[in-house]
Amino acid sequence: PEATAPDLSAAVAKAAGLAGDADLAVAVLDLETGARAGHRADLPFRTASLSKLVVAVDMLADGHVDDEDRDRLRRALGASDDEAMNALWTAHDGYGAVGRVADLVGLTATRAPADASQWGDVEMSADDVVRLYRHVLTGLPEAERNFVVESLSAAPGTAADGFDQAFGLLAPGLDAYAKQGWMWYLPADLHLHSAGVVADRYAVALLSVQGAASTGHARDLLTDVARGLVPALAPRS
Repeated sequence: PEATAPDLSAAVAKAAGLAGDADLAVAVLDLETGARAGHRADLPFRTASLSKLVVAVDMLADGHVDDEDRDRLRRALGASDDEAMNALWTAHDGYGAVGRVADLVGLTATRAPADASQWGDVEMSADDVVRLYRHVLTGLPEAERNFVVESLSAAPGTAADGFDQAFGLLAPGLDAYAKQGWMWYLPADLHLHSAGVVADRYAVALLSVQGAASTGHARDLLTDVARGLVPALAPRS
C-alpha cells in the first residue's frame, strides 16, 4: 500500500507529552507540503545560541562574506563558538540583523535583546525558528544554503565551550542536523534548545526552559522529546 503522510499534530502531541515539568515549545514544518503543527509554538523564548543562525542568514543573504568571517560563521554554527559570534555580532550589526531577518522572513515573534550586547537574549518562537530554517533552504543562494547545512552537519559532539551537544535532535541515531542552544539564568533556569531539519524534510524546533540543577537531566529530557517526535514523522504504510 502507498505510504501516507504522518499526522504532524499527533507527533507533536506525543513529543509535548514527554516534557515533564519543563517549559517546552515544539514546532514542526513539512518543507515539502507546508503543513505544520505546534505546541505553544507562538510563544517567545530566549534563543541562546539559536541567534547565531539569525546572524548567518543576515550576512549570507547577498553572498558577500570574506574568508575570515566565513570561518567565524562556520565555528559559530557548528561548534557554537561564542567568541566567533561575539566578533560577528559586533562587526556586522547583529542587533540590527534581528529586525532585518524578521522582516525578510516574516517572523512575527522575533525580537532583538533589550541589552544590545546580549545576543543570547534575542527572542524567537518555535514557529519562527522553523520558518527561519525554511528560508535557509529556500531563500538563500544555493552556495550559502549549502554552507549553512554543511556547517550545522559538521557540529562536533563537544562545543567550543565544552558543552555536550549530543542531545535533542543531535542525539545518536536521529537523521538530523541542528543548531543547539544553552544558556543559564541563575539560580533556577536553563534555556536548552535543539532546532534543525529531520530527514531533509521537516524543520523542527524544540525550545525549553528547565531547572538548572542538573544539566544532564535537562539534555536527557530534550533527547526523550526528540526521540518521541522523530519516529512519528516517518511516512505510514
